[in-house]
Amino acid sequence: MDSLRLIIKSENMIFRTMVYSGACVRGRMQVNPALGSLVSNPARELDALRSLDPEAVTEIHKRYFEKVFRYAYFRLGDPMLAEDIASETFVRLLEAVSRGRGPHTTLQGWLLGTTANLVKDHFAKTSAIKLVDLPDDIVEDEPHPDELSDQTERYRSLHNALFKLTEDQKHVLALRFGGAHSLIDTAELLNKTPNAVKALQFRALAALRRLLDEEML
Repeated sequence: MDSLRLIIKSENMIFRTMVYSGACVRGRMQVNPALGSLVSNPARELDALRSLDPEAVTEIHKRYFEKVFRYAYFRLGDPMLAEDIASETFVRLLEAVSRGRGPHTTLQGWLLGTTANLVKDHFAKTSAIKLVDLPDDIVEDEPHPDELSDQTERYRSLHNALFKLTEDQKHVLALRFGGAHSLIDTAELLNKTPNAVKALQFRALAALRRLLDEEML
């Protein structure tokens, strides 16, 4: 387990470099082609995970960490905190698997469900909404400070509104817009029909617009 934790820590450091260089925004983390069949086959993926094979754990981390991070970032608005939550998700995955527990059918669903619970626990403990920090240095070609202030206010209003949505509404918006999951993928993760996801997303967006309008009053 200690060696696997070191693997996760090492991969997280690589991911952090990609986040702050913009690489994870411009493109996806690359999975080892030799293990392509493993990560494209859910059953083989789970079997490899249960064996706690270091190479398989590394490739699973590469495949899913960015998705978990994006979900957490959408919910939290703080990249460092989102990275911490995503890292904790993978630590809990290893702990669960080592005890003979963990995911039984869908790894991605287990990871995102665990992340959602960690985010919920964070807000329950802090009762605070984290915002994206402004850059310490503003170069000449960046927006005027007044514009940055307006942008910060929009972030604050958005996160205040998101915080007031139901857990299901937060979850579907984070999957669809934070994680950029397709409608079909989201339906599978939520164990709902695509039409049910559409309806939930519609209600969530309608509630968000209403809350944002109230914020502006």
